[in-house]
Amino acid sequence: MATKPTTIAEYIEVAPVAGQEHLRKLYALLKGVAPEAEEAIKWGTPFFVEPRFVFAFSAHKAHLDFSVTEAGIEPFRAELEGYTATKSGLLQVRYDEPLPEDLIRRIAERRVQDVRERDDDSFW
Repeated sequence: MATKPTTIAEYIEVAPVAGQEHLRKLYALLKGVAPEAEEAIKWGTPFFVEPRFVFAFSAHKAHLDFSVTEAGIEPFRAELEGYTATKSGLLQVRYDEPLPEDLIRRIAERRVQDVRERDDDSFW
């Protein structure tokens, strides 16, 4: 693709072949959790926005990153053992490992709830 992806579907199409199945599953899962969220490519990364940041994901050579926030990932810290999870709210999943769909769904659902309960105007 000569131009940069403008949709999440295009983003997945040009992602590493090894990760496309995981990325499609993740995309479907996140769309199911936040069906009203606006989908966008921001900073070259798929974002879900409602109207503030809900979550994002990105493709890399051997893994994907699922991004929420520190507050969004912290309640699940014990369940994230065995995965790379940063303090800033990023979960890394290798393409050669199963996608932890149930865990990601629960993290995403919690994040959507947190975003909808906020009353400030901050994007993040």
